[in-house]
Amino acid sequence: MIKRLVQSVLGTRNDKIIKKYSKRVAEINALEPKMQSLSDEELQQEFAKLKQRAIDGENLTSLLVPSFAITRESSRRILNMRHFDVQLIGGMVLHDGRIAEMKTGEGKTLVATLAVVLNAMSQKGVHVVTVNDYLATRDATELKPLYEFLGYSVGIITSNLQGDEYRIEQYKNPIVYGTNNEFGFDYLRDNMKYSLDDKVQNGHSFVIVDEVDSILIDEARTPLIISGPANRKLENYKKANEVALLLVREEDFSVDEKNRVILLNENGIKKAEEKFQVENLYSIDNAILSHHLDQALKANHLFLRDKDYVVQDGEVIIVDEFTGRLSIGRRFSEGLHQALEAKEGVEVKEESQTLADITFQNYFRLYNKLAGMTGTAQTEATEFLQIYKLEVISIPTNVPIQRKDLNDLVYGSEKDKFKAVIQKIKSLHKNGQPVLVGTASIEKSEVLHSLLQKERIPHTVLNAKQHAKEAEIIKNAGVKGAVTIATNMAGRGVDIKINDEIRALGGLYIIGTERHESRRIDNQLRGRSGRQGDPGVSQFYLSLEDNLLRIFGSDRIKNIMQRLGLKEGEHIESKMITRSVEGAQKKVETMHFESRKHLLEYDDVANEQRKAVYRLRNELLTPDYDLSERIIDNRLTSVEALLQRCEIFEMGEAESYDYEKLQASFLEEYSIPLESKDLQIQGFEELKNSLVAILQQHYEEKFSIAVDQRSEIERIIYLQVLDGLWREHLYLMDNLKTGIGLRGYNQKDPLVEYKKESYNLFLELIENIKLETIKTLHSLRLRHKEESEEQIGEEIKEAIERSVEQLEQGVSDAVRGSEGIAKAPPQKKISRNDPCPCGSGKKYKNCCGLSGPKKGILAQNMNLQEKEL
Repeated sequence: MIKRLVQSVLGTRNDKIIKKYSKRVAEINALEPKMQSLSDEELQQEFAKLKQRAIDGENLTSLLVPSFAITRESSRRILNMRHFDVQLIGGMVLHDGRIAEMKTGEGKTLVATLAVVLNAMSQKGVHVVTVNDYLATRDATELKPLYEFLGYSVGIITSNLQGDEYRIEQYKNPIVYGTNNEFGFDYLRDNMKYSLDDKVQNGHSFVIVDEVDSILIDEARTPLIISGPANRKLENYKKANEVALLLVREEDFSVDEKNRVILLNENGIKKAEEKFQVENLYSIDNAILSHHLDQALKANHLFLRDKDYVVQDGEVIIVDEFTGRLSIGRRFSEGLHQALEAKEGVEVKEESQTLADITFQNYFRLYNKLAGMTGTAQTEATEFLQIYKLEVISIPTNVPIQRKDLNDLVYGSEKDKFKAVIQKIKSLHKNGQPVLVGTASIEKSEVLHSLLQKERIPHTVLNAKQHAKEAEIIKNAGVKGAVTIATNMAGRGVDIKINDEIRALGGLYIIGTERHESRRIDNQLRGRSGRQGDPGVSQFYLSLEDNLLRIFGSDRIKNIMQRLGLKEGEHIESKMITRSVEGAQKKVETMHFESRKHLLEYDDVANEQRKAVYRLRNELLTPDYDLSERIIDNRLTSVEALLQRCEIFEMGEAESYDYEKLQASFLEEYSIPLESKDLQIQGFEELKNSLVAILQQHYEEKFSIAVDQRSEIERIIYLQVLDGLWREHLYLMDNLKTGIGLRGYNQKDPLVEYKKESYNLFLELIENIKLETIKTLHSLRLRHKEESEEQIGEEIKEAIERSVEQLEQGVSDAVRGSEGIAKAPPQKKISRNDPCPCGSGKKYKNCCGLSGPKKGILAQNMNLQEKEL
């Protein structure tokens, strides 16, 4: 109350910022007569002068006023669109690295040109991100004439762009439009390349994210993952589905829809053990079966066909819960997608192993400056500020909003609700007023479709099944008599325009058939009507059977309905009910925010490691990078580790050294025989230095026949080893993350435990990179220099391929000592499912093969990891 009173007297922070920007708008407007008096050539010359000032080092903000004035005048001439004053404010918000909240129809696409043109002067590249290929192509194509008039070329990155050479050319442009997925995956793929020339992206300077709430909030819970096959048994998924179908809800297990969790009771566990023919479902040996059963139960009782996914052409395809679009190519992780395939009886495809991954949060935080625009961001302003350090600025509309937002109508049953919706559509259609009906799922849109067919009302359905026609359907939603059914915000980014006849009828009428879990999505639906001061109406029809009210709604709504004794077909309408519904939505929004925050906290741990590894990769890719010092250091580390495995320690007596074991281990490790004279050494340091010298001598002799190719061989081998071990590290991190939640039952914070364990794993990764690189380099065999260059090159290629093959076979079989001392590997390699040699009785993958040595406490400063690398 006090806060609202102070704001009413002194004004909000948002008001003060808008006032500050308005002063600059006045300066830009003052330049307009001068700009209008210039010829096209003179206008271009004025802009060229600005660009030169930027190249000379002048701050871009000091160039904002003349740049915006030139861009507005150029847009008026080239595009026949002049920026409104509020659009100028939007451009300033974007330039300052903030989020511009602008209502539907306010011209966000044109707003972006102001900040794009100004920031492109830095010659570091500007990326503009949209939610789909259609919008990226549309915006880039429509705005290209303006950018070219000002001397800029434009690139477009879409999913159908084949070949790295085409992507490289597109990214070379100073302005690049594309989708969030494509930018993110290009970054991951770039960090799997073996040459700087093969990388497609060229930096992360400034990015503008269109529909920023959709990309940075709605899609933030799904990380971008490049994966490969994990070689799991596919029959386990089918067996788990068979067992899940035999278990009875409430009798064998309970379903918590609110938290999306399924809990087996004692009866269910007993039944499952009988069906799987195991004694203990939750023993370590059967951990994979219990995991598959849990996913199978979720697939059958929490994931609904035509709501969470569709089945097309024998494939299970995810439906994006926020946009209603098909997420082609995306798969649920941790075996859930395979469980859904087993449920639907389609081909179960192999589960994948992560090769590279990153969340949208961490990808977009790579940019030096991040900005965004949307029609709905204030409800998530706290999250934008906390996660991205982005402030949301609400920009006034150019013309006051005329749309009427009516109170919700609440019915007792879904049947009554849909009956009322159909009657309302019939009435509006009869008068010719266009109607846009929003549904929460494909399933509900199909129900409405069948009801309207029975009433013989012509209509169009837009859901994931009509994805290709999306923009065309939405464009025509404002014509006389049009009835359009759309899932959530399908067609987002496309304006629905109306003519004077429709304005006279009251404008576009929005009917929401269900409240979404997020208020923002409901606001987006409402925002389809009433653009640029047009009239319009919006109203939501709800029922007590809707998921939101059933799972999260307060008892107050149900009590009111009961007290009023409403009969079939009757409804209640009041502001109190609307507020109660919004209260339920706030609960869900908070829950989702915590979920995204939780995901980010875990990914932040991996992100520091990822950045350190990628930084090392980039160093190795640099042609003039000198690896010699690093190899010398690694050689010393390798010898120290070898002596440790042979139980030769600094404090030990030379007489007690096991020289036979040392000779055998040295030969196995480096393919170099040790002579007796090499071992007539007194003391640990002398022995260590002697072994290092022997390795150095053999190394120099080996590369004397390939001096010109030495640095290239070293670089490629180092990269191969690094990538192989990094993939294995990601696999171990995935396993660790899957089971770390169980630590909570032992009164330990899973996140703290994850940080400790992942740090230990990272220390292991660093150690293994050093050891495997030296081992592989010393194991290479090169042909004599008298042979042809072609033969030498072929031998190098074969040696590299051989080393990579050995690496892939041996990485996951390295035996780690339980006390932090690496023990000598056994003669026979250990499979991940073999009994662990430490004698614990567990499988190797669940014991020493996973946890690794305890190498000290968690370093508080993650920069230690980079230092180690």
